[in-house]
Amino acid sequence: MSLAAALASSCLSLPYHLGCPGWNETAWRGTLYPADATPTDLLALYCRTFNAVEGNTTFYAQPAAATVARWAQQMPEDFRFCAKLPRQVSHGGDLREQAEAVAAFLELLAPLAARVTPYWLQLPASFGPDRLAELAVFIDNFPARLAVELRHPAFFARGDAERALNRLLRDQGVERICLDSRALFSCTETTAAVVHAQSRKPRLPPRPTAFSDRPQLRFVGHPELAANEAFLAPWLVKVAEWIEDGLRPHVFVHTSDNRQAPQLARRFHQLLTQRLPGLAPLPEPCAEDQLSLL
Repeated sequence: MSLAAALASSCLSLPYHLGCPGWNETAWRGTLYPADATPTDLLALYCRTFNAVEGNTTFYAQPAAATVARWAQQMPEDFRFCAKLPRQVSHGGDLREQAEAVAAFLELLAPLAARVTPYWLQLPASFGPDRLAELAVFIDNFPARLAVELRHPAFFARGDAERALNRLLRDQGVERICLDSRALFSCTETTAAVVHAQSRKPRLPPRPTAFSDRPQLRFVGHPELAANEAFLAPWLVKVAEWIEDGLRPHVFVHTSDNRQAPQLARRFHQLLTQRLPGLAPLPEPCAEDQLSLL
């Protein structure tokens, strides 16, 4: 029996989706993964603990068709791969001119079927209010569920630009991805990982919106896990409310170098079970002796 098949029966069933920025982290060997896990084992092992993942890899490079086919074999049917549209689409100029690239990307990921939802469109900080007409046309022509992350300060100023953006997304049922980086920027450490993360992540106020039944949260944490609890507290309330309202939120947890992302994601779920006692616990990480038995 393959590792993927052996672990499939242990895939968790939750009323929300929880995950990390990726699964191919060698630093997770010995914690989330057995120390001797091979690269081809990692996705199946990841799916044992989490039921969603950010598709960051597709933003930078498109996978080979054979790779997508392998992912389809290893991802459970109810797993969610929130694939970012390639940078050539989101950062390649007028969005209205990206139809061909979008069609090719959706065809490439077609073997994943319903696992890819929503697709993520992460727009650059230069994408401002003067380009909302482009976004409106893009949304009208996009054939699947979509979520959008914006980084231009005007969309966080609670003025006309933000109201126009929110109206557009709400009317179309397109989710506005919320990135909360406050915990990361509260860190005063000057380690290379923290400095690098702070240089790359936007420092903008969070916007907890639910414009569809799939609200999207990206939480970028402090490298000291305990320091995140105050920043997680309001999200525990909000995510619990969304679940109680029948929504299915997606929560993705980062840390500065993501070495501790699984631990912080597990802590989020543990705290959420205190608000929603009926939630099942996450499976324990796959111990080394368990892997040897599969």
